[in-house]
Amino acid sequence: MDNFSYTILIPALPLAMFLLIGLTGHKFKALVYGIVGTASLGIITILSYITAISYFWGTEKVEEAFQTIIPFNFEWLNFTETLQIKMGVLLDPISVMMLVVITTVSFAVHLYSIGYMKGEIGFSRFFSFLSLFSFSMIGLVLATNIFQMYIFWELVGVSSFLLIGYYYEKPSAVAASKKAFIVTRFADFGFLIGILILSYFTGTFDFETLTNPESSPVASFVGTSFLGISVISWALMLIFIGGAGKSAMFPLHIWLPDAMEGPTPVSALIHAATMVVAGVYLVARMFVVYHLWAPDVQEIIAWIGGFTSLFAAIIAVTQYDIKRVLAFSTLSQIGYMMLALGVSGYGEHEGVGYMASMFHLFTHAMFKALLFLGAGSIIHAVHSNYMYDMGGLRKYLPITHITFLIACLTISGVPFLSGFYSKDEILVAAFEHNKILFAIEFIVAGITAFYMFRLYFNIFWGEEKEYHHTPHESPLVMTIPLMILAFGSIFAGYLPFSHLVTSDKMPFDTHIEWAIAIPSILIGFAGIAVAWVMYKKKTNIPDKMAAFFGGFYKTVYNKFYIDEIYLFVTKKILFNIVSRSIAWFDRHIVDGSMNGIANVIYFSSKKIKGLQSGQLQQYGAVFIAGALGLLLFVIYLVS
Repeated sequence: MDNFSYTILIPALPLAMFLLIGLTGHKFKALVYGIVGTASLGIITILSYITAISYFWGTEKVEEAFQTIIPFNFEWLNFTETLQIKMGVLLDPISVMMLVVITTVSFAVHLYSIGYMKGEIGFSRFFSFLSLFSFSMIGLVLATNIFQMYIFWELVGVSSFLLIGYYYEKPSAVAASKKAFIVTRFADFGFLIGILILSYFTGTFDFETLTNPESSPVASFVGTSFLGISVISWALMLIFIGGAGKSAMFPLHIWLPDAMEGPTPVSALIHAATMVVAGVYLVARMFVVYHLWAPDVQEIIAWIGGFTSLFAAIIAVTQYDIKRVLAFSTLSQIGYMMLALGVSGYGEHEGVGYMASMFHLFTHAMFKALLFLGAGSIIHAVHSNYMYDMGGLRKYLPITHITFLIACLTISGVPFLSGFYSKDEILVAAFEHNKILFAIEFIVAGITAFYMFRLYFNIFWGEEKEYHHTPHESPLVMTIPLMILAFGSIFAGYLPFSHLVTSDKMPFDTHIEWAIAIPSILIGFAGIAVAWVMYKKKTNIPDKMAAFFGGFYKTVYNKFYIDEIYLFVTKKILFNIVSRSIAWFDRHIVDGSMNGIANVIYFSSKKIKGLQSGQLQQYGAVFIAGALGLLLFVIYLVS
């Protein structure tokens, strides 16, 4: 346990950088803050890799199972003997894996940002916010209890708000940051209520206690129900709502595409590889509880993941903003991960879905961060986000071209790249559990390959545009992170993941199920082939297809009008009907009654204040009148 005491430095360093850069942001040249912030991330990345190597290959196992290690934990608030909020560091297979993901991608983004954000006003502010985000996300994944996770969960939301709205003078960026903050706050309210219900019945926040399959207090309350549904199912469904909001699952997905208004490195860090997988990590952290005591909620998670995956993939086919294509791709891939958790069992032969979900989270972080940073390099070269402003860029951006192609091939499930191995395991798990969900993800595999190579061919091939200036490759400080992530995208799939991260922490062997892998490879190549025909050279096929699908194409292009439905419900129903009625009641009934009381008091006081005139003649007259009245009353009673 003492061997891992240094891990407290992993969240502490980015917190120190946030405070240092935030408080001294104008003392030194901007570049200094970029170098200092990046160096600190480099240090914690090294520490994270040391932790992973030491944990997976250097610690003793009990009956082959990886153990949970808590090298640091202190009591913050004490409610009862068992119900306390602690702040600490929890090391187990998924938290160590997430450390590697967060620090690797965050380091690449920090390094890349030195070049991408050069000359921007608020350069030091940007690096301060990046450090805050890194601290918050690391604190979230290392949490020893669910309330600590919730605290850092909210800090992640604040960091996201600040980074999405970095260009605060741009109205669309401000609107996007508010939208992300508000949507996720509604989801987080559900998360908080779920935590309170769960802790009320179980008497604990601690993950170790809650997720122990043999002695969890959750088991004692499975029979307790509300409206015919177990209170544990209610609590876990509410907790999942928090995860669905952060991971942008349908119907809480609307904030993620708009969040592309932030700088592109932010999109890579927050909205591709780290923050948006927090919901997946939450479900994985509580997986034992979901699977053993709320299988109905686990089934719902599978279907929401499957639907979101297909829904987002279809929308991605029609988008022209390259960052929005990648945003919807992210939604689709996270749907894959959620589905895998939803269809997973527990144990060696049943837990393929759990392992596959975490495996895909790991590989996806590499190739999706690479795609976003590649998109940033492209935008940096042509000063546009739109495909129709691009074409023939392969000869101008050779490094970006090759690394972007590697990422496209990886996400398309081309054999021997990392995405192939992780996606194949998800398809195997889905096939064994539910053939309909398998069919959905099989179709999504083909759609994914199509829209990714639609993006690739439109950018690097197609018709070369007349650019205002000759595009040029990004500087080394931006292309080195691309090469690092390309390396990860190729080789991350060769990790023996089923020997490292499993549902019961016991290693097991896996092999490629060629009966499933071959059809998925073929549909992936089919998607690439269709994109080749339609987009490698300029043709009128895309226009003909759009015209053929007519209204359906327009509906998909407008994202099924989900945003418009939200606005209609908000403005026409909530604001116009509900809020207006409440406002009328508040103005006329509440305010009216208070104003009425005030008027009565004012009128009464105005009438009686003359009694306090200070004139002796008036007081004498009143006294004599009172005495005479009293005398007459006594005479009346006597007579």
